[in-house]
Amino acid sequence: MRLKALDDVADHTVEAYRNDVYNFIAFLTEHHGAAQGVAPLTRVSQSDMRGWMAHERRRGVQPRSLARRLSAVKSFFRWFSQRDGFDATAVLSARAPKFQKKLPRPLDPDAAKTMIETVGLQTSEDWVAARDMAVVTLLYGCGLRISEALSLTMAEMPIADVLRIVGKGRKERVVPVIAPARTAVDRYLKLLPFELAPQDLVFRGVRGGPVSQRVIQKVMERARLQLGLPATATPHAMRHSFATHLLEAGGDLRTIQDLLGHASLSTTQAYTAVDTARLMEVYNKAHPRGENV
Repeated sequence: MRLKALDDVADHTVEAYRNDVYNFIAFLTEHHGAAQGVAPLTRVSQSDMRGWMAHERRRGVQPRSLARRLSAVKSFFRWFSQRDGFDATAVLSARAPKFQKKLPRPLDPDAAKTMIETVGLQTSEDWVAARDMAVVTLLYGCGLRISEALSLTMAEMPIADVLRIVGKGRKERVVPVIAPARTAVDRYLKLLPFELAPQDLVFRGVRGGPVSQRVIQKVMERARLQLGLPATATPHAMRHSFATHLLEAGGDLRTIQDLLGHASLSTTQAYTAVDTARLMEVYNKAHPRGENV
């Protein structure tokens, strides 16, 4: 059953939030020495919240993870208090621990292109090499999440000039498909040894079933080791690179936000690894008098 406190989010996110809420209730049960039904949950105090967060830290939960768990608990209590009409201020006012946000580390353009080429050298099977190159090209050339690339179906083939992608929060966006990405996918389809129906997923494993995200991650791990790239050279880094290189080339941040499917512009800003000097250059070009301010 989906957690009703969450609307329009991915199933794996719902599952993670559900586990966080269940673990919080399990703590309260042990903390108070009694099962936590509806009535006790309406009386959760600030002391309970402090006790839970201290308990999680003692268990080794890092600030970033604890902040996510607190977010899940707050989402649940926001819905719960609205449904049952009680004051959930004690829960909703709990402060998340501070933590340093990790900035994304995109590859430079040459490294991104070399990564795509090297990914194709990790197997002796031509069709598998073509598959891996096609997936990684979609990540870098179209800014897709790996889950989005692996969710494409044969009904969307042959790949067109644009793709309609349903991303996080079931938010739909239209993404242009660059020529190298179309070429890479077309080459893979020509070499694919399996007959697929329109509803089947495009990218297949060696036994014919849908390929998993982990397979693509491992292929990129091998490629980055060969190239001497850092551990941050992951499938998601290709998406970071897409955003950063577009902005460096003069792309509009709001357009890039739409292409990535971000609900918040601040999320897009975090994806773009452009230094302060570059941002000031863009600012001064847009506001010629800015440098005199």
